[in-house]
Amino acid sequence: MVTASTVARFLWVNLSFLPILVPASLPAIPLAQAQTVSQTAEERLNQGLQFVQQGQINEAIAAFRQAAELNPGLAPAHYNLGLALRQQGQLQDAATAFYQATQAEPRFALAFANLGAALLEGNNFDQADDYLERAIALDPNLGLAHYNLGLVREQQQDWNGAIAAFQRATELSPSAPEPHYHLGLVYLQQEQFEQAATAFSQAIRISPNYPEAHYNLGSIQFSQGDFDNALESFRRAAEANSNYPNAYYGAGLVFIQQRQYASAERVLQYAKDLFAAQGQPQWAQNAEQLLEQAQSLAE
Repeated sequence: MVTASTVARFLWVNLSFLPILVPASLPAIPLAQAQTVSQTAEERLNQGLQFVQQGQINEAIAAFRQAAELNPGLAPAHYNLGLALRQQGQLQDAATAFYQATQAEPRFALAFANLGAALLEGNNFDQADDYLERAIALDPNLGLAHYNLGLVREQQQDWNGAIAAFQRATELSPSAPEPHYHLGLVYLQQEQFEQAATAFSQAIRISPNYPEAHYNLGSIQFSQGDFDNALESFRRAAEANSNYPNAYYGAGLVFIQQRQYASAERVLQYAKDLFAAQGQPQWAQNAEQLLEQAQSLAE
């Protein structure tokens, strides 16, 4: 069966920045001082939101930080700071900001979910699991939390747990293709090929230009000897992403089976070059070996 060199992992985070949200409780400070501090913090928070809308993320980060410093109990300031930091790839700082949002508002399910997502992205799976479970306990219908929990369980090779989480995510977020795709990957791990093919097909139905889903569906079809449909799946994967080397590698395997050696040489050379350019030397070598096989068969 055709196998991918790496499996793309798709994280969900809530990318909607939050306006003012009154926390359940605030530190006790004199009323006049509270009004002044709160107004100033809220003004900085709103300025940060305006910066986000203008694409000025660094300025937004500074504004959200100042809002959080002025009013540590203002959960949206910490939460929006976390989103902005994550958008800049600052995962550790984002996780800290999301954690502070949960401290400011202990029932803030989205903050727990995004904290879990940031920890997952940083490969801190055990802590990610804990916070995602907390998010689900607070809001059982939060689809992104179930999905990210599925990703954690997938990384932990808890296949049954991953299946349960991804299935729940498909129910709560029916228009999202990613839970179906990862459900398919887990079924592949368990060699449940029919279920995997169904899951990949569902992902494609929702998102027709999903190269990884087309590729993995093609790999199943190839392993079952359905070469024509496998070739079509690999072709659609390449159409969806012309720089996806696995699609050309898979097509090369099909062309060899169909004794179309010239076509095999062409796509395998392309796959080899893409693998090399993308820093996958082992798969570039695999493509080179397959290319040599096609050349020898053509003689």
